[in-house]
Amino acid sequence: MEETILKIKHILAATAALSLLVVAAGCSSKTTHADKTSSKTLTVVFLPSESSKEMTPVRTALSKVLHKATGKKINVQTTTDYNVAIQALASGKAQLGLLGPDSYIEARKQNSAVNPLVTYSGESGTLKDAHYNSYVMVPKAKADSYKDGGSYSLKKVKGQKISFVSATSTSGFAVPAGAIAAANGVKKTDLQQGGGFFDKVLYGQSHPGSAVNLFNGDVDVAAFDDIDLVNYGKFTNDATKAGAIFKINDDAPAPLDKAKGKESVAISVAQVQNEPLAINDKTVSKADRAKIIKALTAQSTTDNPIFFSKPDAKKPGLFTQTGKVHFMAISDKWYAPTHEVLGK
Repeated sequence: MEETILKIKHILAATAALSLLVVAAGCSSKTTHADKTSSKTLTVVFLPSESSKEMTPVRTALSKVLHKATGKKINVQTTTDYNVAIQALASGKAQLGLLGPDSYIEARKQNSAVNPLVTYSGESGTLKDAHYNSYVMVPKAKADSYKDGGSYSLKKVKGQKISFVSATSTSGFAVPAGAIAAANGVKKTDLQQGGGFFDKVLYGQSHPGSAVNLFNGDVDVAAFDDIDLVNYGKFTNDATKAGAIFKINDDAPAPLDKAKGKESVAISVAQVQNEPLAINDKTVSKADRAKIIKALTAQSTTDNPIFFSKPDAKKPGLFTQTGKVHFMAISDKWYAPTHEVLGK
């Protein structure tokens, strides 16, 4: 009898211990989850185009806004490769990221917790005209050789040397490569390497880098957008149509300081939805999310020339302030057209 009672006591003790382990494990799980959103730091990752020395004031200004809004220490992660930025946000190593539309969509494809937080409006102050332009550019002196019957033709780029930005860049690859592929009846994947449709394919790893490849004469054709080149030059005619002329400023900083005064002509122009500041929602609390949106859409941020500079500003900001441009909160639904274009 005593032996039976002793066995029962052992069983009860073991059960109690197991229960404590389960509770402890549950508490530990909750604590780990909480730590992801209650961390005292936030890391913001930037694409190569926003990682340059010239963009330091922008990164600093954004860090100050985020710190003031959340009270957290802000870590800045610069990159030289689009994939590094994408994976940093998708994995949660970075909680926020200033990404291009394609980079954002790729990060979301890897982790559905990645969402757009804000983008910037168009001149109307709404999302109706919230887009920028992607170009296929050639040297001005050779522009006429890309015409067919008086109009520019993307069929003329076959067999040439081309520079894209990155295979994961929206305006520096996905959109221009898509246009070239459609015009020539080939697949976009056929354009990623030389020795086939193109004689040679280079990647600038940033929009200024792709422009450098063109102006240095390393390629015949290059893809880049307008918003990433505002620090280096300006359009001297209608920037929304084929035939748009882009001229490098006489005081252009590196890496385009050796291309001062040089001009290129767009043989193709396409609209791209404005890029987002994206967030990994599994790593940021809802309260901090709301605080960040409130801070970025505040009038003080709109009036900050480091974010939105006047068209004639000596020191261009992140974006150009024309009309009523300002940050606006968005969701993934707004990027439906880009999802469709990219097939993601």
